[in-house]
Amino acid sequence: MVQSERERMEELRRKLHYHNYRYYVLDDPEISDAEYDRLLRELEELEARHPEWITPDSPTQRVGAEPADKFNTVPHSLPMLSLENGFTLEEVKEFDRRLKRFLKDEGEIEYTAEPKMDGLAIELVYERGVLIQASTRGDGLVGEEITRNVRTIRSVPLRLLDTNLPPPDRLEVRGEAYIKIKDFKEFNRKREEAGESPFANPRNAAAGSLRQLDPNITAQRPLHFFAYGIGRVEGREFSTQWEVLTTLPQWGLPVNPLIRRCSGIEACLKYCQEMEALRHSLPYEIDGVVIKVNDLTLQERLGIKSRSPRWALAFKFQPNQETTQVLNIEVQVGRTGVLTPVAHLKPVLVGGVEVSRATLHNQDELERKDIRIGDTVIVQRAGEVIPEVVKVVTSLRTGKERKFSMPDKCPVCASPVVRLPGEAAHRCTNPNCPAQIKEAIRHFASKGAMDIEGLGEKLIDQLVDKGLIRDYGDLYYLKREDLIPLERMAEKSADNLIQAIERSKKPPLNRFLYALGIRHVGEHLAALLAQHFGSLKVLMEVSEGELLAIREIGPQVARSIRTFFDNPRNREVIEKILSAGVKLQEGKAAGKRPLAGKTFVLTGRLSAMSRDQAKKKIEELGGKAAAQVSSKVDYLVVGEEPGSKLDRARELNIPILDEKEFLELLRQ
Repeated sequence: MVQSERERMEELRRKLHYHNYRYYVLDDPEISDAEYDRLLRELEELEARHPEWITPDSPTQRVGAEPADKFNTVPHSLPMLSLENGFTLEEVKEFDRRLKRFLKDEGEIEYTAEPKMDGLAIELVYERGVLIQASTRGDGLVGEEITRNVRTIRSVPLRLLDTNLPPPDRLEVRGEAYIKIKDFKEFNRKREEAGESPFANPRNAAAGSLRQLDPNITAQRPLHFFAYGIGRVEGREFSTQWEVLTTLPQWGLPVNPLIRRCSGIEACLKYCQEMEALRHSLPYEIDGVVIKVNDLTLQERLGIKSRSPRWALAFKFQPNQETTQVLNIEVQVGRTGVLTPVAHLKPVLVGGVEVSRATLHNQDELERKDIRIGDTVIVQRAGEVIPEVVKVVTSLRTGKERKFSMPDKCPVCASPVVRLPGEAAHRCTNPNCPAQIKEAIRHFASKGAMDIEGLGEKLIDQLVDKGLIRDYGDLYYLKREDLIPLERMAEKSADNLIQAIERSKKPPLNRFLYALGIRHVGEHLAALLAQHFGSLKVLMEVSEGELLAIREIGPQVARSIRTFFDNPRNREVIEKILSAGVKLQEGKAAGKRPLAGKTFVLTGRLSAMSRDQAKKKIEELGGKAAAQVSSKVDYLVVGEEPGSKLDRARELNIPILDEKEFLELLRQ
């Protein structure tokens, strides 16, 4: 009996390693998440009965280690060199010409090209197929040991696969730890709802996650990994970089699928242009393209110069960081009364966009970075993220810089400012502060909320300053004659705004809840509340206990929702809005969602409704509309002229619904 349990534990480990490979490397799982969880649970139970048989590479050992006091340093067997940068296509051509001059050979050079991931470079060390060490790049010669944290990354195999190709005795793998953009936004959303400062970009979030002394914190971060090269290898020889990149996945190590072998520098130039065009549509951030000589023998001949290899180049896209000066620091008051320090900067182009302001988040962040008026700073703008001051260039200080402190009175209404225990934010104590009212109205009218087109910042300022509105409920009582006398408001503009307000009177419940500006309730939670309770009337009366029964809602959020609806002033404004003729599009409550737990994919053209309308119907009934066909999909809905998704669904034996069957399902 004991022997068979040990054999079963070994079998479960093999199966789980294999299914991790299918999921993270091939992106083609063979089993459902539920089946994977059952296998993992069985292994956990067996290991609980026989802790003496737990192995370091067991899938159960990704998390659970005690926090460390500090990071140890470890040397790299071979230096992790930085790459020379090229900022124009002409510099990429010159790189090729320079190699040919060095080699004294004008023949075509074969290269490999791959996206330059904007994450954190790390090294993994495997001995006899088992992960024994992970470290950061550090200074290239010595890095910080982060093994316990890296073990929590699901796409990093704890044991290499040996099904098709036995792994070498020792394998040092170099790669990038990163966070996908969608995961980053969701992670930041949760941080903001918890009252924590958001990270500026996915790279900072990845680096911060891996440098946690407590691996249990790292385990909660959505980290991924792509391998891009090797260090020292014992027991296996490679002849080309392409061979390296195509062999690593056979051992379970994920490699970016966009890698390409290029015959000559012209093919590299074309690839660079393709990647720059593709940059903002990728699920992760890249900041350039890495070009390497493919032949490893040729790499050895070319050697290194100073601290970078002669045989590689990083073609960099437009930079997302620049140096500028802090001209002043002022405070903005948000819709919840939070005072946010904002740096006014000497205008500078960052990523092709002029930046003249950057958020400093709060007093703690400002003090942590020691940002002063007059400082020279590095400012960063990544994707859609608000510009942020990354660091101060302290070496350029003159002694004339001035420290900034948060005011004790609101800069707008002069009411007292408080900082509650346990909070990073300073808040204005006046709920009728004009700045809070203006920000609340801006939020209410925003695109993701009531979507009132034409209600811009300057117009809101006029409406509030002239006493025409005191809250967002008053918007629905504005008349044409109220608007025409306003600055830059002609009759046509007034008519357009009145029509836009009228069009906003039939919002879905989730958008209305988001528009109310309840603290900690973003778009995601608003949709969750709308789905679960189905109506505003029900939600306004639920207890904190009922809210806490929802998986994603914690005590802080539940308390915030209850506090909002218990406030007589908020109830008065809601009643004012509904009395003005606003009709909420309320769906079915969670208990009456017939499509709950079902995932649909749509392909082809539907005649009864648009694709977006079909997705909305699915979500209203509790289902999920996915973009791609996979084994996790329950139904494929097929309209006219379907695409390749139909073939893929047939391969996976996914039930297929024509439009008539789909509409019948919606009516049930």
